[in-house]
Amino acid sequence: MRIGISVGTAFSTQGPRGQREGPLEVLRQAQAANRVGLDTLTLGDHHATGPGGYVQNVPMLGRILADWTDRPVGCLFLVPLWHPVLMAEQIGTLAAMSTGPFIVQAGLGGGGGGDQFRAMGAELDQRVARFEEGLLVVQALLRGESVDSDLWDVHGACIAPLPPDGAEWWVGGGVRKAIERAARLGDCWYGNADLTPETAGRDIQIYRDACARGDRHPVRIPIRKDVFIAEERAVAEKVGDALVARGYRGFDRQAVAYGDPDSVADQLSTYGDLGFTDIIIRTMAPLPVDLGADAAARSVELAAEVRSRLA
Repeated sequence: MRIGISVGTAFSTQGPRGQREGPLEVLRQAQAANRVGLDTLTLGDHHATGPGGYVQNVPMLGRILADWTDRPVGCLFLVPLWHPVLMAEQIGTLAAMSTGPFIVQAGLGGGGGGDQFRAMGAELDQRVARFEEGLLVVQALLRGESVDSDLWDVHGACIAPLPPDGAEWWVGGGVRKAIERAARLGDCWYGNADLTPETAGRDIQIYRDACARGDRHPVRIPIRKDVFIAEERAVAEKVGDALVARGYRGFDRQAVAYGDPDSVADQLSTYGDLGFTDIIIRTMAPLPVDLGADAAARSVELAAEVRSRLA
C-alpha cells in the first residue's frame, strides 16, 4: 500500500499573515511529505473562490519541485475549465522539471455548482462534452501530435516540452457513468474522498467490471482520504469528532480517518483489502489554532508511520 498526499490548498485570507498563509501552509505540508518520503504528491484545482483563498496548482507545484525528489508528482485539472492547449503546455513544462511519470488527475468540476464555470466563461451543462474532448486533445498534444478540435476551436496545435517520462492519467468519478468513463479514458480511476468502505467496495467493482469489458489494465487504483493524525489518539479524535459534528464536507464519519498512527492504519486498511493500491491523504481542515501552526505538517509526517503499519 502506497501513501501519497493531496495537499489541501483552500485557505482563509483572515489572520495575521492574510494572503500569504495559504502558500506557506501548502509548502509546509509538501516539505513534510518530502522529509518522510511519501510516495506521491499532488495539488488540487479550483477557481474564482473569493473571498476565500485557493492556491493555484501550477505555480505552487513549480515551487515545490525545487525540493521534491524523484517520486511521482502532479496536479488535478478540472478539464472543462482549462483550454486544452494551455493545460497541455502547463503539464509538459512541469513534467520536464520532475522525475518519473507526471500524474494528471482529471476532474469534471461540477461538484461546486455553476459559479466557477460562469467565472471562467464556461457552461455547466457542457461540462461532460468539454471534459471528454478536452482530455483527448491534451493527451494527444502530450504525445507530440498535431491536434484539431472544433469544440475547442483548436487547429493544427502542437506543444513542447513533452513529458520526458510520460504521464499517468487518474480520472475521477463518483457515479457509474463517470467510473466507466475513467476505465475508458484514463490509466486508472481515482476514488473520491467521500467514499466509505461500503461505497468504495461498490464503486471499485464497477470500475473492475468496466476494465474487464474494455480489456484495460490500470496502473494503480488510488483513493483519496481526508485524515488527521496526532501522536495522542485522544487529541486527534477530539479534533476529528468536532469537524464531523459540524458536517465536515458533508462526509459520513466512515469516509474520514483520524486518530494516532495505529488507529488511522486500522481505519484505512479496509481500502487495501478492497484492492486500492494507493491512499492519497488530505489533511482535515480547519484545525484548531491551539494545536499550533505545525499540526498539519506533523499529521503529514505521521502518515509515514501509518504507511509502515499498512505494509
